[in-house]
Amino acid sequence: MKKFDLPIGVYAITDSKSGKNKEFLEYCEDLLKGGAKIIQYREKKRDLKLLLEEAKALRELTLKYNATFIVNDYLDIALLSEADGIHIGQDDLPIKDVRKILGENKIIGISTHNPQEAQQAIIDGADYIGVGPIFYTETKEDVCAPVTLEYLDFVNKNIKLPYVAIGGIKENNIDKVLAMGAKSICLVSELVGADNTLETTKRINNIIKHWHKN
Repeated sequence: MKKFDLPIGVYAITDSKSGKNKEFLEYCEDLLKGGAKIIQYREKKRDLKLLLEEAKALRELTLKYNATFIVNDYLDIALLSEADGIHIGQDDLPIKDVRKILGENKIIGISTHNPQEAQQAIIDGADYIGVGPIFYTETKEDVCAPVTLEYLDFVNKNIKLPYVAIGGIKENNIDKVLAMGAKSICLVSELVGADNTLETTKRINNIIKHWHKN
């Protein structure tokens, strides 16, 4: 397993809505230009051919910006696009089986919603965990109830794995998440709905980095 740490700043996740009046790859490039050093390709409503086409294009784009590229759920797409790793959910294949397919040098992240799942992720060999949803969110369908800042605080104090805070996080509440110690933060709807994706990403990235410099 490769040693991996999440970069301090925005953890970007793609969304089928993209940015306002933006083509998909143009939106993704704005995220990267804005300072995101990791981007997860998460598209649930694409046919497989388009998924692979977009993933390969995004792989090239992330190489250009020296950013980590993660594919959500699809093992075949992760392999064929030569992604750096995959992010899976609690109902997906077990980490040990994903590891057999991807190999030791790929990154495996898993979503967690409680202390038991976080502790199990360590046992199973995850490289990082997702912590959320912190707040109520409409970005993802069939999402569980908010895990609250209490769970985020638990992870920060007790789980020795890199983690990304996700779910309902916006510029007007990010300070609460930062105060719990989060260094890698995902704000899907805030970036998708931005009038200027590049500038919004840059501003939020700077907020996170500035917080952790103090």
